[in-house]
Amino acid sequence: MFEIVERKMIVPNLHLLVVHAPDVVEEIQPGQFVIVHAGEGSERIPLSAADWDHQAGTLTIVFMEVGTSTGRLAMLKPGDTIPTVVGPLGKPTEIDHFGTVICIGGCFGMGSIYPVVRALKEKGNTVITIMEGRSKNLLYWEEKLAVYSDKLIKLTRDGSYGYKGHIKKGDDIIRETGIKPDRVIANGCMTLSYKTTQEYAHFDVPVMVTLNTIMIDGTGMCGVCRCTVNGEMKFACVDGPEFDGRLVDWEELANRRQQYIGEEAFLVHHSGCGGN
Repeated sequence: MFEIVERKMIVPNLHLLVVHAPDVVEEIQPGQFVIVHAGEGSERIPLSAADWDHQAGTLTIVFMEVGTSTGRLAMLKPGDTIPTVVGPLGKPTEIDHFGTVICIGGCFGMGSIYPVVRALKEKGNTVITIMEGRSKNLLYWEEKLAVYSDKLIKLTRDGSYGYKGHIKKGDDIIRETGIKPDRVIANGCMTLSYKTTQEYAHFDVPVMVTLNTIMIDGTGMCGVCRCTVNGEMKFACVDGPEFDGRLVDWEELANRRQQYIGEEAFLVHHSGCGGN
């Protein structure tokens, strides 16, 4: 069993979970994820690592409460235990001295982009970090990201903090300031990944995005996370979860993600977790 060290809502509908998992923390690298199971009646959920502490043996995850299983995670308290934290899984983000890297985080991706930003800066890159959200109250970890960012850009769609606009506004700012990236990396929902690919592909550099496919075992055995990248079938859990968004078949990916919406809505409605 894995003990919960901390669980709190950091912004509306987004929770921070710190779990004692020393064996996982010993090997984990930026860009990797774990499979978490909250207990009987819950699904196995893939969640990206947002931070870790080797000395304490703790793993930090930021997750969005969207269904029955994440609803149960959102009710955990310090001292509670969960039966499963499997990982690290997936390929780590490629970390090298690229030059100038734009890192984009939205929603739970503001957490999972943090170890990537930190590792890139430690490699001597110039790191431009963009935080994106609907409103100021949905942005978090600004101070943590600022420590390893040469420039930190805040975007809110309602204009309540930083610049007003979506990812396209971030691209406009990059152009206006004359920044020429050598790589773009985005973490967040599929919409963010898709729009980042659309808006930043013109730089003609890799636009690396984390694909949030349906996933069960995290080892490539079940096959439900398959996606098409550069005309080839890939499994997001073992070949990714990070791919160059310019090569992803986004229409196929969107269609596959719609398969279980009816079942998910039914479970939320009958679980008692929908209001948490």
